[in-house]
Amino acid sequence: MADLEERADVVASDPRQARAGVLVRPRRGDDLADCVRVLGDVHRADGYPADWPDRPADWLTPGGLLAAWVAESEGRLAGHVGLARSAPDDLAPALWSHRTGGRPELTAVIGRLYVAPGARGHHIGARLLADAVAHARALGLHPVLDVLATDTAAVALYRRLGWTHLGSGDQRWPSGRTVTVHCFAAPRA
Repeated sequence: MADLEERADVVASDPRQARAGVLVRPRRGDDLADCVRVLGDVHRADGYPADWPDRPADWLTPGGLLAAWVAESEGRLAGHVGLARSAPDDLAPALWSHRTGGRPELTAVIGRLYVAPGARGHHIGARLLADAVAHARALGLHPVLDVLATDTAAVALYRRLGWTHLGSGDQRWPSGRTVTVHCFAAPRA
């Protein structure tokens, strides 16, 4: 565990330079209120997350969270992404394991990725994703993710960025709803 933390410190100490007025940085505790506000904007615009959580700040900080980042544009929160350890019921790590022969514990799951509706079109989602991928790799983990089959914009983003489609399957959510997700693995470094 100390080795993972040491590698994470190296990644976290790499300052991200603002490009095109956008800064990607590690999420701080005092960012959560803005993260929830922007998540609400995204939910109203796009229906993400599909099931609005009772406690959105907790939803953004799931068990096993390794790190999270925010994007700022013109001094305002513009996006978010998280990176977490795989859980036993995560489909993407299982599909990656089946395909590669690697243990599911060698993956890190990217999630909670969203960009404010008014900040889209500036590659913010791709930049947040790149930071999460770099962090996972610095920890010696392979990044994977799942996305609702109905979220065609996200699926198109992952395909455009060279992610490998691992397969699809049904997931039963805590709300009792069963959804179909597409699972992806990051391109090899």
